[in-house]
Amino acid sequence: MKKIFLTALCSSLFAFGLHAQTYVLDKTIALPGDAGYDYLSIDKVNNRLYVSHGTTVNVIDLATEQPVGVIADMKGVHGIAIDNKANRGFISDGRADAVVAFDLTTLAKIATIPVDAKGPDAIIYDPFSDRVFSFNGESNNTSVVDPNTLKQVGTVDLGGGPEFAVADGKGVIYNNLEDKNSINVIDSKALKVVKNYSLAPAGGPTGITLDAANQRIFTACRQNKGMSVVDAASGKIIATLPIGAGVDAVAYDAETKLIFCSCGDGTTTIIQQQSANEYKVVQTLKTPNRAKTLALDTHTHKIYLSVADYEPGTRKVVPGTFRVLVFKAQ
Repeated sequence: MKKIFLTALCSSLFAFGLHAQTYVLDKTIALPGDAGYDYLSIDKVNNRLYVSHGTTVNVIDLATEQPVGVIADMKGVHGIAIDNKANRGFISDGRADAVVAFDLTTLAKIATIPVDAKGPDAIIYDPFSDRVFSFNGESNNTSVVDPNTLKQVGTVDLGGGPEFAVADGKGVIYNNLEDKNSINVIDSKALKVVKNYSLAPAGGPTGITLDAANQRIFTACRQNKGMSVVDAASGKIIATLPIGAGVDAVAYDAETKLIFCSCGDGTTTIIQQQSANEYKVVQTLKTPNRAKTLALDTHTHKIYLSVADYEPGTRKVVPGTFRVLVFKAQ
């Protein structure tokens, strides 16, 4: 009995400690090139971070937190999806209207897969259907790619402009429609939208992630500067938390019960999940302006944000300033 009690107590103290600690800058990883940037993605199996960067993807070893490679010569990179089953990664090349496949071990490009749509942007791998989905911002649809044959095998009409998406691993994909202020529920086997959840009065949803255990969707919205908690089964909005302006990404750490919303105004809002229906903001982490996308390492609980400095009043990157910021709990 004492052993069980002490184990439970230690687990509670560990979780409380992570909740109570604040996130601080740990280090900066300099990367070459002066182009724009978008999504970051982590390969948990190979312990690598993929950073979209103009026409390339920079690859960082998470054990050493040092650059180990580049996937180059594309036209306009947005997202990176990881399929460890096939040992392949997939990059949405928005300006080429294509998905680029590469080997996760060697980082060599395998194929460029044309899609019959415009502007591939967000991209995910769904393990349940064993398919890759690129969400096409200019065509209001998603292109479905077989990661084994490297061919497009379907299209799903979304009825609006898609942003981030997340799969539940059981055949459902949730996808934000930024211009419709709603979430699509997609059957990844049947390749069709089966439900649509309104986010009103919230608007302009971008980042989305999922607490699968509690069936809660976390969607970050720009118009109302809020993160909404949505019941995945019913679409009911459980709570809305204040966040910064210009949000892009959101990530959820199931172990620490922390949610991270990275915003372009120079803040990352950190929210604690107290229960499935209770949440509170526990930290407003200061970051450089335009550090609006992030990735979470669920092993170390670190978060990684990409950013560059810009010439005042312009969209021109100051040469030599592109970097990844590493934040950790202390």
